[in-house]
Amino acid sequence: MRRWNHNDLYHRVLLRHVPPHCDRALDVGCGTGTFARALAEKARVVEGIDRAPEMIAAARACTPQPSNVHYRVADVLAEDLGTRRYDFISCLAVVHHLPFATIMPRLREALRPGGVLAVLGLYRERTATDYAVSLAAVPLNWLGIATFAVVRLASIPFHHRDRRTGKGVRPPVAPAAMTLAEIRHHAGTLLPGSVIRRHLFWRYSLLYRRPGDSPAAD
Repeated sequence: MRRWNHNDLYHRVLLRHVPPHCDRALDVGCGTGTFARALAEKARVVEGIDRAPEMIAAARACTPQPSNVHYRVADVLAEDLGTRRYDFISCLAVVHHLPFATIMPRLREALRPGGVLAVLGLYRERTATDYAVSLAAVPLNWLGIATFAVVRLASIPFHHRDRRTGKGVRPPVAPAAMTLAEIRHHAGTLLPGSVIRRHLFWRYSLLYRRPGDSPAAD
């Protein structure tokens, strides 16, 4: 059974930033491919990479064929992403597993001019504001869990539900090391002009558009 997933709540937020006429997109740490399949409706070709073979196997099993989503086992820190290759790159709940100062320049260089990097990440709580926002999210979190359970038991269609879920496959879990202030500081240097917003459920979004003309399909 698929669990209540906070990342799913922000799919639409990220998808709004896919450039028009998006030719090629990359989903880093794609897991079982839920976001990659949604992204495939807005891009001609989507590449989903994950370093866990069991995740890629589940993603392939969950994706109806034929499909414009192509999965492969790859470590983003070692993979040759090319330069100016992608119109859109997404990273959902992945960046906190990686060295921020290493991964961000790699993803930036892989974007075409006008291309967009969309990150949904986790941050480490430190300030009073951090804890206040987290406290406000607790009752909403329990409400979401209860709603999701009722929907599943009643077999009612649910817009976050994926019928083929890669049962038994779970992504790795790790605590966030960087605070929101640290993320903003480093992003300001590595991704100038990026926009970072705090969200409920211990998440933040980072959006960066590489300077240049808007991307167009080949």
